[in-house]
Amino acid sequence: MYALYTTVLAVGLLLTLPYWLARMARHAKNRAGLWARLGRVPPHLQSVNPRVIWVHAVSVGEVMAVSRLVEGLRQSFPGHRVVVSTTTLTGQQLAQKQFGRDNVFYFPLDLPFAVRPYLDALQPQLLIVAETEFWPNVLRMSKARGARIVIVNARISDRSLPGYRRVRRWLARVLQNVDLFLTQTWEDRHRLVELGAEATRVEVTGNLKFEIALQDPPAIVAQLRQSLQEAGGGPVLVCGSTLEGEETLLLSAFRNILASHPRAVMVLAPRHPERFAEVASLLQELDFRYWRRSTWKDEPVAGGVFLLDSIGELAALYALATVAFVGGSLVPKGGHNILEPAYYAVPIIVGNHTENFRDIVWLFQTNQAVRIVGPAELPLVVMELLADETECRELGERGRQVLRSQMGATDRTLEALRRLMEDSPTASASVTP
Repeated sequence: MYALYTTVLAVGLLLTLPYWLARMARHAKNRAGLWARLGRVPPHLQSVNPRVIWVHAVSVGEVMAVSRLVEGLRQSFPGHRVVVSTTTLTGQQLAQKQFGRDNVFYFPLDLPFAVRPYLDALQPQLLIVAETEFWPNVLRMSKARGARIVIVNARISDRSLPGYRRVRRWLARVLQNVDLFLTQTWEDRHRLVELGAEATRVEVTGNLKFEIALQDPPAIVAQLRQSLQEAGGGPVLVCGSTLEGEETLLLSAFRNILASHPRAVMVLAPRHPERFAEVASLLQELDFRYWRRSTWKDEPVAGGVFLLDSIGELAALYALATVAFVGGSLVPKGGHNILEPAYYAVPIIVGNHTENFRDIVWLFQTNQAVRIVGPAELPLVVMELLADETECRELGERGRQVLRSQMGATDRTLEALRRLMEDSPTASASVTP
């Protein structure tokens, strides 16, 4: 079965090679880390501590989720080097900021020729994979080298469950390579067991994404706050992680807001960097006054749109928001994480499509800590919150209380990892209680 999987994956990559070459020609993000993905180990990983913990976090959301965990691993296993791999360019950039460039690399393609050099160089004693990255060859080959394997923050989404069920018999064999699954919810535990994970290896430890580990805010936060104050800018609507099809809807709503609040500011943060120029063109076409973060020179900001065409600054900028909208939810893309604005007690609005974060949104909804709207309702709800300072403040505070009530997943995850490593004769000597 593994040979068949490897063959199908390799043939699929060859058949789609023209497509990927075209994408690499158009977008730098598709070229980034190409040779590393194909098995060329970066020099900074060639000579490493013989005790290695390898953490894999796909993109920005997963990197944020494991940030406190990585810090805890370094404290709990001082004799180990903790290295982090990502799949996306944005995840790579954030991980380098969070964990240091020398500790970060691109995850290899799940083909033996690409995986083997990394296992030769790192010889990991523990492989930690965030969420649901079930790469068969990586898991099988790491297990064969003697690594303990843990899936942390494990979840099986509504969208992926039907596909997993179709390949359940083979997936069950892949899951046998995993020593421990640490799930977000009881529902995720139930789904993993249904798919073939051994029940004794599946524990519920909570959602690491509630464990927000924000670094010192970037300079842009103080600079933009000062600019807003000088210009009398406000209220501030921060629209984060927006996707294609959402900006037009949001800008239409913002035009209505400007009619009543002529010095209002929208901080607009598209999810994908390759769309920054496209959104800037849209702002120009719709005749909005706007500033681009990349070219902004601290001039006063009021009565327009601040286009956040940068990476890693959105989370901290939620601190400036009067109201926050979290994107990917007005269009059927499953939504994005709402916890960053909750950290700052900012009232949160999302669209109807939040399947990717169903449990988090459900928890907030049951505690009346989020507003869920359709495109037509969006401007009305924003205006309602801006007109009712008490409800605006209380909605944000309820969100922060929900966030605080769920903390502790990192500690529970670390405890489970310590127990697992204590059972490993090669690693137990370096575990700090």
